[in-house]
Parts: sequence; C-alpha cells; structure tokens
Amino acid sequence: MDIRISGHQVETGDALKDHVDNRLQGIADKYFSRAISAQVTFGKGPHDAGFGCDIVVHVMQGLVLKGKHDAHDAHLAFDGAAEKIEKQLRRYMRRLKDRNAGDVAALAESVAYDNFDNAGYTLFAERVGDEEEADAPLIVAETRVDIPDATVSDAVMMLDLRNTSALLFKNSGTGAYNMVYRRGDGTIGWVEPQRAG
Repeated sequence: MDIRISGHQVETGDALKDHVDNRLQGIADKYFSRAISAQVTFGKGPHDAGFGCDIVVHVMQGLVLKGKHDAHDAHLAFDGAAEKIEKQLRRYMRRLKDRNAGDVAALAESVAYDNFDNAGYTLFAERVGDEEEADAPLIVAETRVDIPDATVSDAVMMLDLRNTSALLFKNSGTGAYNMVYRRGDGTIGWVEPQRAG
C-alpha cells in the first residue's frame, strides 16, 4: 500500500513515519491485502499546542475511509484516527459476512484499480477586484467520482464507511439515481426521484 505522510506546520520525524507505516500496513494486511493508498496529514491544533491527524484510505475503487483525531501528542492523534479507520473496516467486514455476501466481497476484490486517481479540480469563476456576489458563492472544486450501483441498504453502508454527509448512487432495484444523506438529527434520509406515471 502506498502511504503518504505530510505535515502542515509540523515536522514528521522518522519515528512517527515508521509508526504510521507499521500501523497502516498492519490494518491493510488484516482486512484488505489489496488496499490502494493512504494519505496521513498531521497539523497543529486550532487553539492549543495539540496535534490533529487526518487519514484518508483508498481501500478499493469506490471505498474511501476517513478518520480524524486530535490529541496533545502526534502519535496519540494518529492512533485515535487509525482506530476509527479500523473500526470502520471491522463494521464493513461484519456487514459483508452478516449478509452472506461472498459474491459482493469477490466482486469488490476484483474491481479494476485503473484510473482511480481521476479527480480534477477546476476553478469555475474568479472574482475580479471588489466584485462580490452574496447570493452566488464561488464554486471552487469539482471531483469526479464513480456512482455505484447499490441497494439502498448498501448505499447507507457506503455513506457510513466514506464518512460523508451524502451519497449519490444508482438504485440496483429500480435503475434510477437515488441519494442517501445524513440528517441533522443523526438519522438517514433517502431521496428517490418521482416516477413518471
């Protein structure tokens, strides 16, 4: 697995890099031997002398795990974020086993890993001078992603694993594009297009 370690206003020494590499390799070997990559970013805490650690792991095409943790020590910040990643992977593997989804796991392992890093970032409009539009915020970036074919319950699982607030997917039961999202009260919402009658 390709592991990239970086620091924002933080020096990442050899001991920290070794610790990160060993722990993430251990997690990858335990759950997914074919994990693609991981990006670990350390930064200073916002108000104190603490550290923050963000981990983004690309397990396979379409499955991205994210973990974040703050602590007073860089090693502890990483350990907390890595524990969140490992917990997500445990839940994912348990759900696959509970559903007796051997076919799903085989399909997931056989996904092609080509063209994974295809995200492009585009600045759509630049503000010139003091021109300011209050009602139309600037669109800064666009990311290309694959829209998965999934059942609603699988889409909710992917939403949880990706640690995002919304997920667009193609409903494998209806063939229509649907969206699941995390509501403010912690429940999951499901948006389904109205069918032409």
